[in-house]
Amino acid sequence: MVSVDHPAPESAAVEPALAGRAHRAVEPLHNHLYFAPEQDEHLTAVGIRPGRMCYFAGRAAPMGAVGPGVVTATFYNFSATLVARLIPRAWTLATPEQVVAARFDAARASLTRLLGDAATGPEIEELAGLLREACTALTPEGRPLYAGHADVAWPEEPLLQVWQGATLLREHRGDGHVAVLVRHGLSGIEALQTHSATGRGFTPAAAQALRGHTDEEWAAAAARLAERGLVVDGDLTEAGQRLRAEIEAETDALALQPWTHLGVERTARVVELGKPLSARIAAAGAYPDGVFGK
Repeated sequence: MVSVDHPAPESAAVEPALAGRAHRAVEPLHNHLYFAPEQDEHLTAVGIRPGRMCYFAGRAAPMGAVGPGVVTATFYNFSATLVARLIPRAWTLATPEQVVAARFDAARASLTRLLGDAATGPEIEELAGLLREACTALTPEGRPLYAGHADVAWPEEPLLQVWQGATLLREHRGDGHVAVLVRHGLSGIEALQTHSATGRGFTPAAAQALRGHTDEEWAAAAARLAERGLVVDGDLTEAGQRLRAEIEAETDALALQPWTHLGVERTARVVELGKPLSARIAAAGAYPDGVFGK
């Protein structure tokens, strides 16, 4: 097993591109749950209504019984009207503490199903150690969604430590991503449309439906992006492509702390361990057809 009991030497500089690869290697270990039947199964067992309420309550619960404004602000690209229909009603059905516990149970069940025998393999234990060590370098300032999740105690099981580590890294990076989007003047729905136009995120139809935006809101955002010369007829212009590249590069740069802490070799090891596990999740049918682009 790779040693994770001390940080890498300062000379082991980690480039943003490697940090981005590490992020992509482990994110499915977290985000698959949003499409997994286990999420609804375990959260409805404590009182949450099935469907979108499970998503909003599950992801927001570590921040406490927050209102719709906080959820809209931190999640960033969802319809405020949609959020307000589900939050704070969710907290009248189950406490945040119940939801957090149920979400861990859901993560255990979904990862066990999707990974099969790999869920208890030595790679999980090694990756758990690396991710937990990486997370020791994260700080909460300006990262509200991460900060809430960071207050949750680490589980003892290696499989759930992988889940928790992937979650913390993802939400920390996401908070930084929101800051970059704000700096570049992209609203949540505009960020969603430009990301869909790259072909690497949700398809436009799935993005609009999953995030709850009306046809009028979607069209108005498209018009604003066209006026800025960023998107035309659903495709990124050269200026739009440059902007998205800048956004991703700046987001990677803001997410360097955990990977700099690990150093190049151990960050590369996270990629080596995470990619096949994430590929196994995808191959097991974790994501529905027609939701993601190319």
